[in-house]
Amino acid sequence: MFAVTETPIDAHRVEASVLAPGYGGVVTFLGFVRERSDDDRAVDGLAYEAHESMAVAEFEKIAAALRERYGDLRVAIVHRTGSLNVGEVAVVVAVAAPHRRVAFAACAEAIDELKKGAPIWKKERYLDGTDDWRENAP
Repeated sequence: MFAVTETPIDAHRVEASVLAPGYGGVVTFLGFVRERSDDDRAVDGLAYEAHESMAVAEFEKIAAALRERYGDLRVAIVHRTGSLNVGEVAVVVAVAAPHRRVAFAACAEAIDELKKGAPIWKKERYLDGTDDWRENAP
C-alpha cells in the first residue's frame, strides 16, 4: 500500500496491509502534527502539498531499496496532504519482516528516506498568525 491522501489515515489499515504469515516482526511509525516547531514556535497546524504520482513512485522506490538491503519485507507508506491540525496523523509507515530487528531498522530507514526524497512540502501555521514553508529534516 503506497498512497498520498487528503483524508485521515487509518493506521490500523496500513499496518494490516503488511501482515502475513511468516513475518514475525511488524513495526509501524506514525508521524503526528506537533504543537511546537523545530525552532520552538507554537504551531496551529500544517498544510502539506505533494506531487502525488511522483511521491507514490518514491515510496515504491524506497520499498524496493529496503528489500534489496534487508531481504524479504512488506512495506506500506501513506502520507496526508491538505490542512492538518495539531495531533493529526501526517504519515504512516509499516514494515513487516521475518524478524523484529530488521523490521525496526527498515522502518526507521523508510521514514528517513521519505523525508529526504519524496516530493512532499510542508507549511507550518503558527499561533501568531504567520506561516512558513519548512524543509523536511530526516
